[in-house]
Amino acid sequence: MTDLPCRHLAQRMASTAIGWLHRHREYGAFPPGTSAELADPDGVYKPLGESALAACLLLRTPASTPADRQLADGILSFAWAQLGNGTLLYERQLRYPAMTDPLEVYAHFARAGYRHDALHELERYLTGLAAHQGTEHLPNRRLAVANAAHVAGLPVHAHWPTLTAATWLGHTPEPWTIDWMTGYAVTHTVFHLTDWGAEPHNLPPALSDYLVTWLPVWTDIWAEIHEWDLVAELLIAGLCLPDPVGDTGAWQRLAEVQRPDGLMPPDGRPIPDDPHEAFRTGHHTTVVAAIAATLALVRHQQQPVAS
Repeated sequence: MTDLPCRHLAQRMASTAIGWLHRHREYGAFPPGTSAELADPDGVYKPLGESALAACLLLRTPASTPADRQLADGILSFAWAQLGNGTLLYERQLRYPAMTDPLEVYAHFARAGYRHDALHELERYLTGLAAHQGTEHLPNRRLAVANAAHVAGLPVHAHWPTLTAATWLGHTPEPWTIDWMTGYAVTHTVFHLTDWGAEPHNLPPALSDYLVTWLPVWTDIWAEIHEWDLVAELLIAGLCLPDPVGDTGAWQRLAEVQRPDGLMPPDGRPIPDDPHEAFRTGHHTTVVAAIAATLALVRHQQQPVAS
């Protein structure tokens, strides 16, 4: 195992990030009158799902502290209540059967033991339809939907090797052709194939070998230009490999740019002073930081290294 952050750094990053998400959760509340149509899905709905993801992954591991687990429980309870205890997801899925986001959001809660019976049965029915298999998605997004069904305890009708081969990463292309958007596609291909590091050996060996070589190079490139959000996602991808790789220098730089209150800036630009704008600017990267640090603690627990 190489280039993990020290345990203390990972613990501090995880705790401060999950603390920030918990303290600022009210900034992610739906406005009054929100319906399943979600006129602005990226405004609140997406952040709620992302907070739930960070919380459920923290709860998945015994490496987390009791205090952090309590905060994660609070985040999930708040987000579930905002979603009408799952009813908003059910109504959205019923109205828009071709959409996959209700299933993807529901999976985070299902992982933590939440259940909405009507939504669960609706998803079971829809995921078995030919229409579901033919939904137009980018290749890494098709993996996201397949993994969401897996996490939610639904039958998975996808053929994982075919889905994997269709991705950019699945072609093991010339590494210098990567760009910003492709970088995110690579990381999410890894996340969904390995279920966020829970099943690292689901990653085909050829892809794992490719990533062992190139993830540190890509991480260094984006750290140089202060793209902290993508740096953190690349570090997560490295933690999802059978033999984790990373860059201790990148971890240290990430820890240095995280604010004392836990917010992680997405890039080198200043965070707005207005708390609502600060939430909108820093929420996603703070989620990513919480996940990265949580998975680092998991890998430490699996094979302790010197701290």
